[in-house]
Order: sequence, then structure tokens, then C-alpha cells
Amino acid sequence: MKIDNISHVFFDLDHTLWDFDKNSALTFEKIFRLNAIEINLEEFLDVYVPINLNYWKLYREEKIDKAALRYGRLNDTFKILGVTVKTSMIYKLSEDYIKYLSSFNHLFEGTIEILEYLKPKYSLHIITNGFKEVQQGKLNNANIDHYFKTVTNSEMVGVKKPNPKIFNHALKMARATPEQSIMIGDNYEADIIGALNLGIGAICFNYHNVNLSDNSIEINHLNEIKQFL
Repeated sequence: MKIDNISHVFFDLDHTLWDFDKNSALTFEKIFRLNAIEINLEEFLDVYVPINLNYWKLYREEKIDKAALRYGRLNDTFKILGVTVKTSMIYKLSEDYIKYLSSFNHLFEGTIEILEYLKPKYSLHIITNGFKEVQQGKLNNANIDHYFKTVTNSEMVGVKKPNPKIFNHALKMARATPEQSIMIGDNYEADIIGALNLGIGAICFNYHNVNLSDNSIEINHLNEIKQFL
């Protein structure tokens, strides 16, 4: 079923186009090797991933700042695993993680194909809660920056999705109205509810296979967007 009257398509970046989990794992593998941290990567990630998601939730809700997120997610993981790592090394690892993260640039299957399909028909944009210094590097290094007319990140606005201010800022930059726009992202709370609350259409890239609580449009592969746009 095609959605009519759409001129602007807004994408989330991490977990939607840019394969955050794969790139993050490769980054940890590299920084642990560089800093001689002997730890089983799979065991580390099993503990780290849910902790990181919870820290990002706190960050979205303005309950912690960027520095607390970067340090706390690592410190908590090492504590649970019973691995002793000096505070100075945790800070070093957190800095190295940001430094090397955008050097790995695996995209989700179908990313380039769907962007090539959409670009002639729509104005494409990014809205991301990620850190400014990292997100542009991801777009550039993955060679997808040229697809997007505007990039809105939470640090330039001072709030994070689902706060309506970031969506309004993105609409203003794009010179778009909610009725002309649709948001595509993986996070139900930040991307889908955040957009719908402003009257922006939304498609959930539900690769997490989460049970959605309403009749939201959901896809499991990016190429399924062609059914709607």
C-alpha cells in the first residue's frame, strides 16, 4: 500500500542504515587488542549490549550526560564480568571506542539499494541521537552522506528523540511539513512514537523483532520500504 503525498523521508542512522552492532563489535575487538585487554569478546558483548541500551535510554531521557554514558556502560560491564580495569584505562577505552567506531562501516543489507531507489523521488534526511563528532564520520566513511540533504543530530538541538524539538528542528531544516514527511527508524519509542506524536508518518525497521503495541507499519528488511514509498 503506497503512502501518498510524501516528499521528505527522514532516516535514523544507527541500527537502521548503519549496522551498529556489527561495527561496534569490530571496534571493541580492535581497542581491546590495542590496549592489551584480555577478555572474551563474546562474553563482553553479551553483558555490554543490554547495559549500553539502558544507558542510551537514560541519555535520551536527559537523566545522564554524554560523559556518564561513555564511562558508565564500560565500568558496569567490567564489574559484572569481574574484570579489574583501572579507571584511567576505562577512560582511554571510551575515547578509543569513539575514535575508531566510524572506521568500520558495515551497512544493513539493502541500504544502498533503497537509498538509490528513494533519492530520485524524495528529499532524504537523517535524524540521529548519536554524537555529532561520530555520526558525520559514519556517513562520510560509509559513503552515504551524499544521499541526504540535511542531517540533524541531538547535540545541535540540545534534546534527543522522541523530544518534539528535534523533529521540529529537522522539519525546519528540511523545509518540510509533518504531512509531507515520514520517519524510518528502529527504535519504537524514539523514532516511531516521537514522529507520530508530531503527525509525521512512521515506518519501524523492526529487525529486533519486538512486538509492537499498536498497528504501526513495520518492516524487517529495508527493501520492504518499496511497498510504501
